[in-house]
Amino acid sequence: MSTVHSAVQTFLNERLPQIKKLNAESADAYWQASITGKKEEEELYSKKNQELLMLFSNREDFASIKQWLASDELTDETLRRQLVLLHNDYLPNQIPEEKIKQMVEKEVEISSEFTNFRPEINGERVSNNMISDILTAENDSTQREAAWRASKEIGEQVADKIKALVQLRNEVARELGYSSYHSMALETQELDETEMFRVLDQLKNETDEPFRQVKAKLDAELAARFGVPAEELQAWHYRDPFFQEAPPLEGLDLDPLFKDKDIEALCRQFFQDLGMDVADILANSDLYERDNKNQHAYCMDVDRSGDVRVLANIRDNEWWMSTMLHELGHAVYDKYNDPNSPYLLRRYAHILTTEAIAMLFGRLTKDVDWLQKYLTLSEAQATEFQEKLQPYLSLSMLIFVRWGLVMVYFERELYKNPEQDLNALWWKLVEELQFVKKPEGRNKPDWAAKIHIGTSPVYYQNYIFGELTASQLDYAIRQATGKETIISEEAGQWLVEKIFKPGASFHWNTMLEKATGELLNPEYFVKQFVGK
Repeated sequence: MSTVHSAVQTFLNERLPQIKKLNAESADAYWQASITGKKEEEELYSKKNQELLMLFSNREDFASIKQWLASDELTDETLRRQLVLLHNDYLPNQIPEEKIKQMVEKEVEISSEFTNFRPEINGERVSNNMISDILTAENDSTQREAAWRASKEIGEQVADKIKALVQLRNEVARELGYSSYHSMALETQELDETEMFRVLDQLKNETDEPFRQVKAKLDAELAARFGVPAEELQAWHYRDPFFQEAPPLEGLDLDPLFKDKDIEALCRQFFQDLGMDVADILANSDLYERDNKNQHAYCMDVDRSGDVRVLANIRDNEWWMSTMLHELGHAVYDKYNDPNSPYLLRRYAHILTTEAIAMLFGRLTKDVDWLQKYLTLSEAQATEFQEKLQPYLSLSMLIFVRWGLVMVYFERELYKNPEQDLNALWWKLVEELQFVKKPEGRNKPDWAAKIHIGTSPVYYQNYIFGELTASQLDYAIRQATGKETIISEEAGQWLVEKIFKPGASFHWNTMLEKATGELLNPEYFVKQFVGK
């Protein structure tokens, strides 16, 4: 072993136990804060997260990592890859401890606001699920408007805090030589900013006219439903507060199919058919809504050694069925890593690749083969749904991508200039990309009502690239297995061997090329959805 290899291995042997311990403690503390909403749990998470980031702020460690990465003697690719990942963890934390403390505390404070927020409608506190119920089923425009406006109240509550945090993030990034936090975050995520926006701009252009057409058809149906001219439809006439989900269409409401169904049992059966056991994951999870609990959904790998958990707020409808397939997609990616890999590589290749798996499975509630297999549709029902589901899934994908573009373009401009009129910027993008008009006289920080902007910054591009990757994987699985479906044990085994076990051993695009035979190619998504 060369001198460099020996030095790197010694360093890893010293640091990894510390990183592993603090990662697990921080993750568990975040979990406890999410399921209880207790101040003391939030404070413990803040403390543990600060301790982890303080470890990554060590300047001597960072100098050594950069020196080793620059050395021609570092020929061991496994060691090099671990150092690259550590470099991306250390870099944004090469700042004074006080600023790390400030950022963590501000993020925890904003997260707490969302966890404990319950909007009011006519003086009654309601949950996110109740807002969703109204925007899905209610036909009275006045009640829909009240629910939509209530859902946005959190924006006013946190907007100033988010702007202060954005300023702090930018300040830190500039101290480290970056033009903005946005640019630094993309680099540490191993995303080339120029190439990323080239792909996104291309996707925007390719979806402009198809989206305009399907949106016009959707608006005609909604106008008939609500008894208003299509040009007078408002933001609250769509299914959710951000128009990121496709509403039920005439003659195609999937929710009744899931009424009184055991969502957990359906998940267990589906993953079992892929050759994956999720019973232990579900047992570790917190799946049903209650007061003071985080109302969103996420998956967490606490220790990279089997402690994988899902937080959810399940209801017996299609949205939650899809969400559980999505979150368990993250979970099996985490569970079925290679236990013999080094700790740093025992994780997903990239945020976008774990999102790809989650989205690949989350789509299945709009797949007639999946519905027929797990909900025992009659032949007549299957035939009826077959004609409608592909257009509906295409509509869903177009709606989501256009919404995702709003988030990505907004964040780029937010970090360029946090002092601009963000309310106006938000609605400009919503009108241009989603074709949803701003309510007359509206001047509220609706952008701040989206939790990701405060607590998961510069993240949404990974959802979009995840969808693109999911389509590429869908095609590759069918080619590899020779089957017309991805619901098979062979498909599950392909994913474990080609995607899950390699973990973070390679750059995400290299891993994708090894698995599918080519680098990320957006045309699989375009062919699958946009052309239809």
